[in-house]
Amino acid sequence: MSASRDILTRPAAGPERTLRYGPEADQIIDLWQPAAEPRALVVVMHGGYWRAEYDRMYTYSMCVALAAEGYAVASIEYRRAGRPGGGRPGTFEDVAAALDLLCAEADRPVVLLGHSAGGHLAVWAALRDRLPVGGAGRLPAAPPVAGVVSLAGVLDLDAALALDLDDGAAAEFLGEDRSEAVLAQTDPTRLAAGGVSGRPLILLHGDADEQVPLALSRTFAAASGAKLRELAGVGHFELVDPLSAVWPEVVRAVAELAG
Repeated sequence: MSASRDILTRPAAGPERTLRYGPEADQIIDLWQPAAEPRALVVVMHGGYWRAEYDRMYTYSMCVALAAEGYAVASIEYRRAGRPGGGRPGTFEDVAAALDLLCAEADRPVVLLGHSAGGHLAVWAALRDRLPVGGAGRLPAAPPVAGVVSLAGVLDLDAALALDLDDGAAAEFLGEDRSEAVLAQTDPTRLAAGGVSGRPLILLHGDADEQVPLALSRTFAAASGAKLRELAGVGHFELVDPLSAVWPEVVRAVAELAG
């Protein structure tokens, strides 16, 4: 199967509207609407190992495809490591603020869909009520989302650090303090310990992924009880490529959570 890496630069139709959730340049959300009444709102969180060199533009193809399936789609931008305010805690603050704005205005079920580091952020966002008091983005109750689809998510920060994935991306993102107290606020596997009953999480991960090892999703699934669908022969970028053979699995997962 093609690695579909050209999705990072493939042209796609831009958003119909962009809204701002903060004063900084990266604090924006791109929006697409379907032709008819939307079935749900899908909130897309891009990956790129939290680094500034990657932005939401590569999600445009999947956003257009999801709108064609009948969904309203929002693609969140956020401050990334390497840019002012990016990394911990700014990235978490941005994701929380953007999602709170979208959920407050939504009149349909909200499904979070995150790829790679965006999968980390999407799962984290769905577990914000489990953050310690004072943690960036904490909510007193479970966020009002129908569920999360993680596409090759970086869901185990211990492994990301130990394996030095993408030449130290997790260390750069977290900053100098990578203590247990920090990981308790940022690591999905820790936040999901004890199970995620009542919070639908679907993990899609290919066994040919060379960017984010499948083992990270396996560790999270074992800790949380989340559904993990291992995809034979699938790499990292096919999951966000509407032209790939595996794309229908992504659409199916979103539909399951949208109801």
